[in-house]
Amino acid sequence: MALVKFIPSSNQLIIHSHFYIYGDAATELLANQIAHDIQQHWNEPEALIRYKHEWVDVRFEIIGFYEPNLQPETVWYNTDPKNFYFRIEEYSPQDVSFVDGIGSNTGLFKLSNILQTSTTAAHEYGHMLGLMHPLDLDIRGEGVPGIMYPRGTIVDPQYQYNPVAVPGTNGGTLDPKYRKVLLKDIEHLKLHKLDFTDDFAVLGDFTSLYHSRYQPEN
Repeated sequence: MALVKFIPSSNQLIIHSHFYIYGDAATELLANQIAHDIQQHWNEPEALIRYKHEWVDVRFEIIGFYEPNLQPETVWYNTDPKNFYFRIEEYSPQDVSFVDGIGSNTGLFKLSNILQTSTTAAHEYGHMLGLMHPLDLDIRGEGVPGIMYPRGTIVDPQYQYNPVAVPGTNGGTLDPKYRKVLLKDIEHLKLHKLDFTDDFAVLGDFTSLYHSRYQPEN
């Protein structure tokens, strides 16, 4: 989910997202890191798309906020489409970071995923904008893997955890640090099909789930 603004005077589409993080592992430093990582990756292609018979520049503006005292009601009753709410914990009930649905505005980041590579937050952000994992997870011969390829994808050797490992075996799958946001990832958002009112549009929908602290079983 995100708030999209069209600026006719400069031919720009600006995707606004504010990340509010909470939970035992959340910090102000991490809030800033997540916002920086997402913005850097999604702006890297310097994408231009066709909109209303014009070429427009697509830009992502991401801001992070640390909210240690975030109340569930704030999440439940939020009506601002640019607001995202993510719990940050060392443990995850799914053992990985996840969003609460494709095109959502809430989820949970597993701390080790975020610290392992800057592409984790950018990958989950893609889900929040409405993108799914590609169906074909063997992309040998296709070069740099796009941001939406998950762990376990079979890639060219230089993009594996271990370049000399047999593809598909331990070490022979995608090392997520090599993922990049490609122009085709932004094209898949289909921004040109959005319905704008007063130059604003909403991408995705509200899930508005507050995640309580997860206690792993001993």
